[in-house]
Amino acid sequence: MKNIRAGYLLLLLGLYLNPLQAQTSHHYQTDFSVENFTERRNTIFNAIGDNAIALVQGAGGVPGFSVFRQTNTFYYLTGLETDHAYLLLNGKNKQTTLYLPHRDEGRERGQGKILSAEDDALVKELTGVDHVKGYEFLSADLLRTGLIKSDTPLLYTPLAPAETGNDSRDELLYGQARATADPWDASPTREALFVQQLQSQFPQFKINDLSPILDGMRLIKSKEEIELIRKATQIAGLAIIEAMKSTAPGVYEYQLDAVAKYIFHVNGSRGDGYASIIGGGTNAFMGHYFHKTDVLKFGDLVLMDYAPDYHYYTSDVTRIWPVNGKFDPAQKELYNYIEAYRDALFKYIKPGVTSDEVLDKAAADMEAYLVGKTFAKPHYLKAVQEGVKFRGHFQHPVGMAVHDVGNVRRVPLQPGMVFTIDPMIWIPEERLYIRIEDMALVTEDGVENMSAFVPSSWEDVEKTIKEKGIMEFREPDDLPLKK
Repeated sequence: MKNIRAGYLLLLLGLYLNPLQAQTSHHYQTDFSVENFTERRNTIFNAIGDNAIALVQGAGGVPGFSVFRQTNTFYYLTGLETDHAYLLLNGKNKQTTLYLPHRDEGRERGQGKILSAEDDALVKELTGVDHVKGYEFLSADLLRTGLIKSDTPLLYTPLAPAETGNDSRDELLYGQARATADPWDASPTREALFVQQLQSQFPQFKINDLSPILDGMRLIKSKEEIELIRKATQIAGLAIIEAMKSTAPGVYEYQLDAVAKYIFHVNGSRGDGYASIIGGGTNAFMGHYFHKTDVLKFGDLVLMDYAPDYHYYTSDVTRIWPVNGKFDPAQKELYNYIEAYRDALFKYIKPGVTSDEVLDKAAADMEAYLVGKTFAKPHYLKAVQEGVKFRGHFQHPVGMAVHDVGNVRRVPLQPGMVFTIDPMIWIPEERLYIRIEDMALVTEDGVENMSAFVPSSWEDVEKTIKEKGIMEFREPDDLPLKK
């Protein structure tokens, strides 16, 4: 515990006393080099071949006072945060062109610099593209590629729904399915409309899906991406630690959300990577509970699953702790099982193994762990025995989205993969749910737990809760009122 606390204090001092440096310019990112983006675009050239083009549509504008956020795909390939932008990659001549709106001087007076078609020299310098034009030239340039005259002109474009904030593809697809089921709300997706536009203007093109190529690229993180995920994980961990220290009976779930949001923003995040999951008592039984309206009660556990949107990257860390600061003996038995399962899973992660191999070996360890163990109630033992068989403890990739693209299940693990280890059990008889979640980075010779600094043993959790948090809880009637 002493070493963990010392490491946490150093981390806290590093983030607060040496604040993350503000960008020297407001209109372009500073996390990736021109070479990073050029390498990514060259990977697409190699994938689509010499007789194809790739066309990527950026995010549209946002209404009112909403803050614009680029799609993950467009940002991944350009780093550009201009709305209504397009990227064309010509496989025939290996030339890349950005198509941008023209300068809106009134908008810039109110918002600051927005890169536009008139900034062609600057945009080429920043992004490494070959050409920058107004977007009215895109149609003519599609003809000038020369592919339109070939027998089977191929045009690749992403068909998967674009991620534009605290969303992930799986949830976007479910949202589309729900909208489609409503006859009054069903409408084509933005990607479908874009394909319709292309096919109506250029029916000669055969449209291929660029998403699988991009998914494979995003699955293996570069050192620059790993550093951003690491910072997002540090911020997520600090938020959970501060929430632990601000917990007491009578505190509301939404107040822990407020504590976390403060930590996110004070450390340079633009917001959250996904809606916070903060559930006290039986609310935690709902895996994606988001209401956060209930008061935390003495004797209950509270689960918190939350991470920031930090420079277009996020994390995914979960902890569960007692509201009154002390695990009771029955809670402690279940919690120790979960922590032991987490350690068993990490033990077997390394390059070349598959998720099934990791799960099989960890399950064997947990079967041995349960020999001679007793639990307070028979259905607790049943729950942990079923938990040994559960295959969902090895979870999903994390990166630009919390449920990131790409696949880490049943494939040989490679250095640069980042995913979550998420041991969990359900006890339906009491609507009790217990889990913790950590960030696994596959390294050249093993694995790193990127969130290991976040207290996880019951002893460390209880000691952390005793510390004073940044939120001083007061009943609403006790708040001072100005006359």
